[in-house]
Amino acid sequence: MRPGFPYISVQTRKPGFFTLYVTCGDTKKMAHSIDTVSGRSKLKKRREPYWLRLDAGNYLGFRAGADSWMARYRDPGTFKQHYRALGEFADLPDSQRYGVALKAAQEWFAHLGRGGVAETVTVAEACARYVDRVSRTNGNEAAFDARTRFERHVYKSHLAKVQLDKLKPAHVGAWRDALEDKPTRNGKRSAATLNRDMTCLRAALNLAHENQLIATNTAWVSRLKPVRGADKQRTLYLDRHQRKAFIEAAAPDVAVFMTALCTLPLRPGAMAALTAGDYNRKLKTLTVASDKAGADRRIALPAQTAQAFADASKGKLPGAFLFTRADGAQWEKYKWRGPVKEAAIASGMPDGASLYTLRHSVITDLVHAGADLLTVAQISGTSILMIERHYGHLRGNVAAAALEAVML
Repeated sequence: MRPGFPYISVQTRKPGFFTLYVTCGDTKKMAHSIDTVSGRSKLKKRREPYWLRLDAGNYLGFRAGADSWMARYRDPGTFKQHYRALGEFADLPDSQRYGVALKAAQEWFAHLGRGGVAETVTVAEACARYVDRVSRTNGNEAAFDARTRFERHVYKSHLAKVQLDKLKPAHVGAWRDALEDKPTRNGKRSAATLNRDMTCLRAALNLAHENQLIATNTAWVSRLKPVRGADKQRTLYLDRHQRKAFIEAAAPDVAVFMTALCTLPLRPGAMAALTAGDYNRKLKTLTVASDKAGADRRIALPAQTAQAFADASKGKLPGAFLFTRADGAQWEKYKWRGPVKEAAIASGMPDGASLYTLRHSVITDLVHAGADLLTVAQISGTSILMIERHYGHLRGNVAAAALEAVML
């Protein structure tokens, strides 16, 4: 069929009736044209876009009047139509808009062709989905921490409403700069605090990328890089006598919880999530099923530590929490913070003493006593790299003893 040459075909359906079809070899050019400025200027305004077929099931559309571009995709498996608004590209000359719209449409088609998701999701929605994932995999405390950071730094920002498919490095960079300039209650935001606040957003966007909600991570991979050298060694240390005084000054329910942390240096949130079923009386092992380090970490307990957890689990159903508040509810960060601070003041502890101080102090004692770093890492749920970075300096006496042992 020659372009522009009309053909007539006749199809008979019933005796005495026929249907007349007039077709043209170049229907795209004859009906309408959206790929040229002059062609678009001749289009009549209407609500329905003018569609240009690019490939099987892939269409680029232009809505005259609004001068906006759209993409349409037909799923080859379900035959369902999906639409994506591409924008107006008003900041570009008329002659360049078709090319940019075509490129944006093709990128979307390629994303869908690789198994990507067609739905439109904003940054705020991606963050909410991340909180839901954390709640199911790491527990309520971790989810609360992530949700709180998003409420403080993301949901009220311009970034929250940006659609993932339109997310640019400039969007993320502007958010990061604003966060860095945002003061804390103690003054200028430290690099370590900035890293912690960025980590949640980076994790939420990475999850969206993993779930094929966005085709690429280029918008944030460089903009949300952590500040190097920001994590400092914890310097506040409480010896055994101080830890005992700290616990004795606490209310009975929180004192039991603090004692457990001095027995086994888990993260407070991981300790609070332990249930009676996580302790195996026969094997004297504890399964840490909810922690930042990951699920189902099993720890073999020495006799004295095992007895402490056996006492805590006595008479409880497998699903009951091992350590609870006086009212029977689970311990959570916003619930233990006040009682722990009161105990620190009452016992004369240094400023900043917290449950994490107890954890840090116990880890320090383990490393200083010569426990191998792999064992300490497994017990505390921290990588060997982090143990080495924050506690490696305490191994000097072990190294000296080792060198002395090999002397001839």
